[in-house]
Amino acid sequence: MGAKIDRRINCSRGPPTFILCGKNYHLMGSLIPPEGNNAKFAQLYVFDTQNEIQNSISIVSREEKNSIHKDIVKDLKDMLDENNILVKAFRMVRESMAADSTCNVKLRLLGKRGRDGRRYNLPTTNEVTALIVGDFDVDRTDRDIIIETKGGRLQRINQLNPAYLGLQYPLLFPYGEDGYKEDIMLNKRFTNGGKGRKEVTMKEFFAFQIQERLADGSPLLYSRRLFQQFLVDSYSMIESARLNFIRLEQEKLRCELYKGLKEAVLNGETTSSSRGKHIILPSSFTRGPRYMIQNYQDAMAICKVVGYPDLFITFTCNPKWPELEDFLRNRELNAKDRPDMVCRAFKVKLDQLIKEIKTKKIFGRVIADKLFIHM
Repeated sequence: MGAKIDRRINCSRGPPTFILCGKNYHLMGSLIPPEGNNAKFAQLYVFDTQNEIQNSISIVSREEKNSIHKDIVKDLKDMLDENNILVKAFRMVRESMAADSTCNVKLRLLGKRGRDGRRYNLPTTNEVTALIVGDFDVDRTDRDIIIETKGGRLQRINQLNPAYLGLQYPLLFPYGEDGYKEDIMLNKRFTNGGKGRKEVTMKEFFAFQIQERLADGSPLLYSRRLFQQFLVDSYSMIESARLNFIRLEQEKLRCELYKGLKEAVLNGETTSSSRGKHIILPSSFTRGPRYMIQNYQDAMAICKVVGYPDLFITFTCNPKWPELEDFLRNRELNAKDRPDMVCRAFKVKLDQLIKEIKTKKIFGRVIADKLFIHM
């Protein structure tokens, strides 16, 4: 994962927290490590496989080596070799290089596939990968991931590639299942003549992933700290997709109506060299400057008409709520292991509080509904 991860907060006795700073992206290296370097990540499936278990243990920190059992590592390796379609693709590279070490081999992970994204059968090797000997036109591969035998630099994986999640979380997706891709059709009947959205959004895809299903045991929801990392990674993917849409669709958002140069002069930027391509964040983008200003102006306009608010209520979240404790006790988890359920319980109780204030009038008649401004 190519991001700045803040690990300082986990030095205390508080619950473990995964904090990501800056832009998040994933990188992929070559199939063979540079001369003199040890194999790591996906290279373990191709290079020096006779000592693969020991190589896997050696790349973790010194403090964690003593708590790792070789038998468990071996069982995980055998499980991935038998079931994970991505691991089988890397094993194919190893077999090809063992047969002819002089050939120039590239592994191509396909970004666009012909099968329907709603099908529940597992992908096959032919659908996921292609093994290429020699040179080919890399520019015509669109969102494919091309892994060379030896490369001097890391390449960035497109977040819309179906193998994106399977490569990052092989134990959470042990079969190499597809992650999110753009052409997953929405299972919905249109009553307005076929108009409207027809594909599943990234937010809907991840909302489906974190739902508990008794049929498969939901291993993702029991992965504890790795589940936190998955949630942060998913959120960063969704935000990145939203920002990318805003960047590419500035004309549809009618951002030319914003007076960017005038705003720059008011901020003290009078030199033209400081002006680049100005990307406008509309007020619909949550937590953006125009979003905050719009909410502030709405609140002040209401205060101007009906007066200032009478109540300032602080509603906090309590991980010791009886509903949460009952839910987590049956699953042998703690509140820190299921932040999604903590947030869901908080939202339900907050909505219920607002409903009682408005309908049951526990503090008297409500004059203006929009005074319920959440901070």
